[in-house]
Amino acid sequence: MDIRELNRRRWDLAVEKGNRYTVPVGPEIVAAARQGQWSVVLTESKPVPRDWFPASLGGLDILCLASGGGQQGPIFAAAGATVTVLDLSPKQLAQDHAVAEKEGLELGTVEGDMRDLSMFAKFSFDLVFHPVSNLFVPEVDPVWQECARVLRPGGTLLAGFMNPDVYIFDYEKADRAEFEVRHKLPFDSTELDEEDRNRYFGETLPLEFSHTLVELIGGQIAAGFAITGFYDDFTDYPIGEYLPTYFATRAVKAKGLHYPEFPATDE
Repeated sequence: MDIRELNRRRWDLAVEKGNRYTVPVGPEIVAAARQGQWSVVLTESKPVPRDWFPASLGGLDILCLASGGGQQGPIFAAAGATVTVLDLSPKQLAQDHAVAEKEGLELGTVEGDMRDLSMFAKFSFDLVFHPVSNLFVPEVDPVWQECARVLRPGGTLLAGFMNPDVYIFDYEKADRAEFEVRHKLPFDSTELDEEDRNRYFGETLPLEFSHTLVELIGGQIAAGFAITGFYDDFTDYPIGEYLPTYFATRAVKAKGLHYPEFPATDE
């Protein structure tokens, strides 16, 4: 199963269907960001603390990683940053293009896989903004390694991710507040039988994968980051009444350390 191609097609379809994660920001949000009044989310609804960012975004090189949809990238660009948005879905990137063209923003887009940033030279960015999206790839270690490669020393990685514990329950029943323990962790949607996979994801939803906290947090540390911020967030689905469904981390790439050459190129 070609997960990359399947999920690319399904995110394109999500744009066509108006999924809330594909609806771009309006002109009033861009106008406010130009005046320094802005907020963004890494998770469901809780705004990222402003002190996780520099006092000014002016002149900052930001990579919005797997963050297409015209939601965060245009805000950062309006606030003065030099922004590049990388996403798997051409139609998600088209949302960023549309906002940038309409609002006169300088914003670049690149179609690609979050696990392979070889199109960027090392030390290209000051900040990587990575909202909840690594649940759509089977392995997360390459994401952290590539972020470490393209960030400058002292650069910041802001990442959101799903609480892996939510995947232990029957996906469909949990939405009805029926919490039946069904799956071993880490969860891999490709290991489901065809009936369960169709029941959970149908023919339109991207396939998902959980990752352990060792991979999600320990993997950042192993890639050369120091975790300097952490918070949780809750969904409005029934499971959110019982446990946090999302986590977010602020991680800083340590200065003065040797970073190994990862598979991506350095040209």
